[in-house]
Amino acid sequence: MKTTKGFRLHIGFFGKRNAGKSTVVNNIIGQELSIVSSKKGTTTDTNEKSMELLPIGPVTLLDTAGIDDVGDIGLLRVGAAKKTLERCDVIVFVTDNEKLNEKEKKFIEDIKNKNLPAIGVINKEDISEKNIEDVEYIKTSFNTIIKRNAKNKEKFIKDFKEALIKTLPKEQEGVILSDIINKNEICVLVIPIDKEAPKGRIILPQVNVIREMLDNNSISVISNPNNLKQTLNSLKNPPKIVVTDSQSFKEVYKIVPKNIMLTSFSILFARLKGDLKSLYEGAKKIDELKENDRILILESCSHHPIEDDIGRVKIPNLIKKYTEKNLDFEFFAGHDMPKDVEKYSLVVHCGGCMTTRREIINRINYLKEKKISITNYGIAIAKCTGILDRAIKPLIKNI
Repeated sequence: MKTTKGFRLHIGFFGKRNAGKSTVVNNIIGQELSIVSSKKGTTTDTNEKSMELLPIGPVTLLDTAGIDDVGDIGLLRVGAAKKTLERCDVIVFVTDNEKLNEKEKKFIEDIKNKNLPAIGVINKEDISEKNIEDVEYIKTSFNTIIKRNAKNKEKFIKDFKEALIKTLPKEQEGVILSDIINKNEICVLVIPIDKEAPKGRIILPQVNVIREMLDNNSISVISNPNNLKQTLNSLKNPPKIVVTDSQSFKEVYKIVPKNIMLTSFSILFARLKGDLKSLYEGAKKIDELKENDRILILESCSHHPIEDDIGRVKIPNLIKKYTEKNLDFEFFAGHDMPKDVEKYSLVVHCGGCMTTRREIINRINYLKEKKISITNYGIAIAKCTGILDRAIKPLIKNI
């Protein structure tokens, strides 16, 4: 099964123009993802390549523009590179044989201040040796340092993989449900077939849960809301937990006995991809909303909204009905964030199935600094249907 973008280790390559970032990336993937030129500024936007990097596994390599670019367009490229930084699980900072410039040093300090897992690559080391003071500075700034010699690409790739394994963040390996349900225990998955389900397929979070249950040797029973009652009655032993699509929460809640744990795919992903406690606390803001407050619906990927879209139609209608207030909803999709987030009273984030945990954590922390509450789709739906405490209980104790 092809690993989806949000579950791949994202490795970002940064450095000044013509330091050799694209050459390093091309060495790793064994093909020309990026155009390599002696002219500065060849890479104008972030290039992405997904691949299997053994023995690490599925990765996405992000080759960025130079951090020292100049001019109006150049500053936009630098801005794009810095935004890419927020998406990366591991940073690879590439520098050449020349003395470090001030922009390189500032970028290195930013990486250190954000406590990001980082590898330093001294490129072109076969041409000449970098200033000894710079070498020592780089050594103390990164988790590990490697050198690249154009005459020995195989050694560089070997060294890079070893450095990457040492640098990988521990939280990269998350679980969706396997810490709750054991081998041979039953999990009932309630999957409605609605307009948002692609024809002949089911959506990504549902696929991920099924795969983890298979890996865990747990028993998955698939149902839809219409035959859930019959499904439960047909089981000789009751399930350990029922996981439902958020849109069916209310009707599933009425059917599932209270002695059986109940949650949703979106809430599971809130834990996997973000800070569940913060998102749970953020949902309390819904009770405090005032007339004409602005709410941001934040989507991590672009898609064509359908007639009854969950983020753009169902959730706004549900929150307005729950609060009985006239509220102003705005929508934003992609890796960026609106620059004027201070105007929002609440942010409701999507499930994040197509983005990385680090990106969502960065968004949560950024909004915390701005003192803006954030929750996610599934938690907001559970809150507005009055079943949040039950839905969160399997995942957060002592609520």
